[in-house]
Amino acid sequence: MRYVMKQKLFSWGEDFTIKDEAGHDVYFVDGQAFSLGAKLSFQDMSGRELVFIQQKLLSWGPTYELHREGRLVAVVKKKLFTFFKCEFTIDVPGPNDPIAEGDFMHHEYEFRRGLDVIGRVSKQWFSWTDTYGVEIAPGEDDVLLLASTVVIDMACHKNDN
Repeated sequence: MRYVMKQKLFSWGEDFTIKDEAGHDVYFVDGQAFSLGAKLSFQDMSGRELVFIQQKLLSWGPTYELHREGRLVAVVKKKLFTFFKCEFTIDVPGPNDPIAEGDFMHHEYEFRRGLDVIGRVSKQWFSWTDTYGVEIAPGEDDVLLLASTVVIDMACHKNDN
């Protein structure tokens, strides 16, 4: 499935709209404007929270927890010491955790599980706000990978706008 994720230009906090490949709004990410550490609610268009994203404040490097229905489902963490690339781990329960690996400028990256590419993300270069094309392989958890894309944007492009 393909999506377009676009940050809202004028908003209090980190807000994104996510459209499907047909151009329909399918998800909304509502960032809390005044909080200690980033806190975001990833919602469907009826306002039902699908994932709650919270930044861990006392950790080495940018680290975010993803919660579903009050349960921790993933921890997304940026690796600090990589050369000429950017890498994030997505720690989910069980083995075979996905990683996100991309270029040094954080504009192009892939989600991988082992050797398999499970998603691709491309940031538009000439845009007023952060805008991403996100392609996710069939059978993958779209919401988890889209929420991880939001986290990567916050960790890598916090002061771009």
